[in-house]
Amino acid sequence: MSQFIKVYNTIVEAGQNTIVKIPVGRIPSGNVISIKAHVYRGPRPGSCMAVTGGMHGDEVNGVEIVRRAIEQGVFEHLYAGTVIAIPLLNVYGFINYSRDVSEGKDINRSFPGNPNGSMAARVASLFTRQILPLVDFGVDFHTGGRNHYNYPQIRYNLEHPLSRELALTFAAPFTVASKLIPKSLRKTALDANKAIIVFEGGENLRFDDFSIQQGINGLRRVMVNRGMLPDAPPASPTETLNNSSWMRANRSGIFRWIKCSGEPIVKGDIVGTINDPFGEDSYPVRAKKNGWIIGHSNSPVVTQGDALFHIGYNKRVK
Repeated sequence: MSQFIKVYNTIVEAGQNTIVKIPVGRIPSGNVISIKAHVYRGPRPGSCMAVTGGMHGDEVNGVEIVRRAIEQGVFEHLYAGTVIAIPLLNVYGFINYSRDVSEGKDINRSFPGNPNGSMAARVASLFTRQILPLVDFGVDFHTGGRNHYNYPQIRYNLEHPLSRELALTFAAPFTVASKLIPKSLRKTALDANKAIIVFEGGENLRFDDFSIQQGINGLRRVMVNRGMLPDAPPASPTETLNNSSWMRANRSGIFRWIKCSGEPIVKGDIVGTINDPFGEDSYPVRAKKNGWIIGHSNSPVVTQGDALFHIGYNKRVK
């Protein structure tokens, strides 16, 4: 770590904390939308960590994890290294209760971005050009999508040693190896040999304090691992899973789960029911394999093919 780094147009010296506003565009009213990057620098050389929330604007738990970490002073007295914390990357989606940006595009499917492209591509490009070159690793905080609850879990690339080390150190209730998504932040970072692990916890547009606290505790453990903080909450056991798949509705109707996220299942278990709305028929939803429920649908009305349960399990490696 050099004596100073430059974040957008701001020089930040060792031992200094500051906020850098980075404009990303204007909305039709003419108002400028800016991303606020909180930059914290310890007095000693060390790693640079990116902490991001709100990639999807409706995933408020991710925003709140980073916001509370800032409010609680987690980053203020670093022993060494640098933290660049961005609580809200997708400002447009946040103010419109939307996962995406103005044109309906997903920032996390737009990396490495284009400074002359869509709003999603511009935000992705800004991060890729202004933030990613500065960092060594990062934690990206997410939430389950619409009507979908994710039990607190960390996702990482199985074949990247630092990603695996950080994920196990984070020690969420579930540690899940997951494939890289094309044009995602995690894929773009890994192409540059930078480890980004992804935390998932809770449901969109709804606070879940259990997930939020798990996120903050895990973040602190990662910082201790990298020599940035002196101590962190002790880790509870994590269930390590190397694969996952979806259980989908085989018919339409009113869905009620019987088992939910965080619970183990055995092949053949009845984990939910789908009822017709007229009270005539009820159909059990049975587990197709042994594993753990790492996410479940909270939607009471489902159509054939809708995702009901996200199942994590360990696939035998040949």
